[in-house]
Amino acid sequence: MHRVVALVRPVQSTFELGCAAEVFGTPRPGLPQHYTFATCTQVPGPVPTTGGYTMSVPHGLDALDTADTVIVPGWLPVDEPLADPVRRALLRAHARGARLTAICSGVFALARTGLLDGRTATTHRARADQLRRAYPRIRVEPHRRYVDHGDVATSAGAGAGLDLCLHLVRRDHGAAHAAALARHMAMAPHPDDDRTPYAPAPASPLSPSPPSPPVPVSSGQALDGLLAWADERLGAPLSVEALAARLGVSPRTLARRFADQLGTSPGAWLLARRLAAARVLLEDTDLPVDAIAARVGLTSAVNLRRRFRARTGTTPGAYRQAFRTR
Repeated sequence: MHRVVALVRPVQSTFELGCAAEVFGTPRPGLPQHYTFATCTQVPGPVPTTGGYTMSVPHGLDALDTADTVIVPGWLPVDEPLADPVRRALLRAHARGARLTAICSGVFALARTGLLDGRTATTHRARADQLRRAYPRIRVEPHRRYVDHGDVATSAGAGAGLDLCLHLVRRDHGAAHAAALARHMAMAPHPDDDRTPYAPAPASPLSPSPPSPPVPVSSGQALDGLLAWADERLGAPLSVEALAARLGVSPRTLARRFADQLGTSPGAWLLARRLAAARVLLEDTDLPVDAIAARVGLTSAVNLRRRFRARTGTTPGAYRQAFRTR
């Protein structure tokens, strides 16, 4: 059982802590429980919270010595020094192989350990400049929802902490389990790309809907409808031009809207969604790779293998062997 321990401090943010507890510490009927969850603090006992109540934390820093994942769910005020015992405990956990994860302002605690020096990290946009000034050796990228280096991970705002936690579940136990957990939490399925905000997941990648004729859409309409429309037709020969025509704008205007609202390009978004659908099919079906490629709109097994390896660092076959849902 993977042991997750959240390091809390006065005054603890209830939302950031709740994100971690919901993903890692809440038993859910019908879903396997892969994690245990606990909290610890430097001085065990009552810890005030931003919710106006005090919670009782029975564990001290020695709980980090047996943690597989350590979560710092916020660190307020952000200029609060990191006590030497806390710093040593975090570094000791990291050296032992534990995964250190910061939600929102928790990045300031990890920054004080030096583990983020020379690396990218993210935090809430409102605190990005402060993080850059205080820690110039960290490459701050506030447009990203989370940044995962494997041993150290950071998230942007508190809501992005949920994205990061679900990403860790996906990494540990595959996309199918992470999606099932998200659905149980009444959330949209976890997106494939940390740079792309949530978009509705395909209704069924096994039976994509046939393309429908273009329907003029007001140029002022949000992209949500277009994303849902495209998500339902991943197996069709969609192109950037087809997406632009669906919205009733030029490809250049569409690219500008994607950049402004999603921080990515239409082509990159479409490829990410197709690869996400391919992952689901690799995990949940026995379809051959060429059939999966056709169903998600990547046309051939060769193209799917090339795109899949570039995105994930592994082949579709190896991914299926590692994450196949039994």
